[in-house]
Amino acid sequence: MLTTETLLFILLAYLTGAFPSAVWVGKTFYKIDVREFGSGNAGATNTFRVLGKKAGIPVLIMDILKGWLCVNYILFLTTIPQTAELVFETQLAFGIAAVIGHLFPVYTGFRGGKGIATLLGILIGLNPVAAFFSILVFVVVFISSKYVSLGSILASISFPILVIFILGSTNTSLNLFAFFVPILSLITHQKNIERLLRGEETKVTFGKK
Repeated sequence: MLTTETLLFILLAYLTGAFPSAVWVGKTFYKIDVREFGSGNAGATNTFRVLGKKAGIPVLIMDILKGWLCVNYILFLTTIPQTAELVFETQLAFGIAAVIGHLFPVYTGFRGGKGIATLLGILIGLNPVAAFFSILVFVVVFISSKYVSLGSILASISFPILVIFILGSTNTSLNLFAFFVPILSLITHQKNIERLLRGEETKVTFGKK
């Protein structure tokens, strides 16, 4: 049962996830709103594309930290859930709130990013082993194709395979969430998928701007 304290932390997780890292870095240091250029998303990939790695790396780190931090808000609850499953479900609620915040940030008119970096932070907090191997999948696909979107999609698809079939998870909540990961990725990357199929997706080299 959700307590008032837990609901307040869910709200805090949303507000944390909603922090517009890409918009803040772009406007503060470059006088540019990254949402007006490139793919139009307020995320790390578009920041790399529009402003280069000096801006993209801090945004990527901040977006990942948002997800990881929100999962660990459970450490600040005065009453910790009594079972491991309830602990995980509470962490999951905080993490989902963070992703929603990133997708629909209240601070910038609800125009956010795709939530993949924030989702990665959540995965690291919930299951670091599976998250590590998903990162390896992303790196291999990106290096070979130079498509961030393709790497993100395939890495997200690999997550439930890793969790359920390789690591053998018996946690029902984790397994259900594992299937949510690629679903979210496919939904938020719909336009990228269309461009990939047409051969029009932009390759990213993360070079200097």
